[in-house]
Amino acid sequence: MSEKALRRIPLERLMDLKVDYAFKQLFGSNQNKEITVVFLNAILKRTGRDIIKDISFSNIEIGGEYEDDKQSRLDLLVVTQADEWINIEIQFTNKFDMVNRTLYYWSRIYSKPMTKGKVYSQLTPVITINILNFDLINETDLFHSTYSLYEATVKHKLTNMIEIHFIEFPQLIRDWYAKKLDPWNDILARWLLLLGIVDHRKGKIYGDIYKELEAIALKDKQLAEAFNHWQNLSLSDDEYFAYEGRLKRIKDEEAVIIEAELRVKKALEELDKALEKGIEQGIEQGIEQGIEQGRLNRDEEIIQNSLEKNIDVKTIAEVTAHSIEYILEVKKKLNL
Repeated sequence: MSEKALRRIPLERLMDLKVDYAFKQLFGSNQNKEITVVFLNAILKRTGRDIIKDISFSNIEIGGEYEDDKQSRLDLLVVTQADEWINIEIQFTNKFDMVNRTLYYWSRIYSKPMTKGKVYSQLTPVITINILNFDLINETDLFHSTYSLYEATVKHKLTNMIEIHFIEFPQLIRDWYAKKLDPWNDILARWLLLLGIVDHRKGKIYGDIYKELEAIALKDKQLAEAFNHWQNLSLSDDEYFAYEGRLKRIKDEEAVIIEAELRVKKALEELDKALEKGIEQGIEQGIEQGIEQGRLNRDEEIIQNSLEKNIDVKTIAEVTAHSIEYILEVKKKLNL
């Protein structure tokens, strides 16, 4: 296949494969099953006897996360020839609680077979792959992190029933420009960079990555097929219309989140200003009250000294600018 045959479309027309609709159209059809198998083997680092040879696609739904939720359709769910369930979730926008959401979806898939009459030994491994268009895990700078259940001290793996992957595209792109990736020799980097070429959130297209992968595709049959199907999807008016509709919905959801965050930020700023103003007013009021109290204490000393010297109440009232009644109250208070 020539380079000219690969390139049949302006890069600006290509779908962002990190949008769940585009990803599922490319990797979620029987027509493209072969490239999906290669993609999964790359992520799961399957080689030798453990390699995934065949998959079937499942469209099962799971219950919503909350009582009033509708059923949730998983982005892409496949079953391997070894009866492993693999769920791929594409997250274009950070909806937060990603770890908890992942565990929830994993648990629902894992427990799905436990209908009446089933036994625990019939449960099968569930693997979750999260493809994230944002940074999530601060404890590592890896763009691909994998989690299982291990004993805390000796790191013994308890079971192969749970395996969770997080792939963070901002870190992948940083590694690419830091020259840490070699897609010629690293199959995982090759396929993930394919998904990273178009970034509609930032309005960027990484032409240098496209050019590199285009050259590799001349020697990689599955990658060349992925390029071909990707371009066909992007050239289809119907598919592109559906893709743009999904992208608009994602951006609208993101705008709602951003607006809510701005409102919270504004409310907190207004609260801080109110508290600051209240503190300033409190300080001013306290100073005034302190001055007034100090003046009264001083006047009481003058009144006390005057009374002890048998100066009459009327004269003391004139000197201190207090009423005769106040002088009498102080006299009573001091038992004079």
